[in-house]
Amino acid sequence: MSTFGTKCLPELPDTTAPDGSDVRVLLTLAGGGMAHFELPPGKTSTAVAHRTVEEIWFFLTGSGDMWRKQDQNEEVVPVCPGVCITIPIGTHFQFRSCGTEPLAAVAVTMPPWTNECEAYTVVGKWEATVP
Repeated sequence: MSTFGTKCLPELPDTTAPDGSDVRVLLTLAGGGMAHFELPPGKTSTAVAHRTVEEIWFFLTGSGDMWRKQDQNEEVVPVCPGVCITIPIGTHFQFRSCGTEPLAAVAVTMPPWTNECEAYTVVGKWEATVP
């Protein structure tokens, strides 16, 4: 029998993602996990790809752009509150915060995030401005 999970969004980030965004870890089940990601205004993430997980992101605040590339398929889409995007396994992606407030999203990772070796750096669309 499994137990129910309940958690409020942490006030401070739990960690920094491999792409350089602040991460607030939410909850996890066997099939997936959820986290809150935030990139400060005017910042551009490091471009990364994932080895074994795919993600669905739903943007909550801010505005910006999301670049995704997989094989010959490449696009840049504007992102803002209410926009939902997918990041299939192996997709190269990078995002930037273009507004005056942080660009924030909740994301579901399937399966749950494994470890620090899950993401690897790739050549991105823009120059990264975060570590």
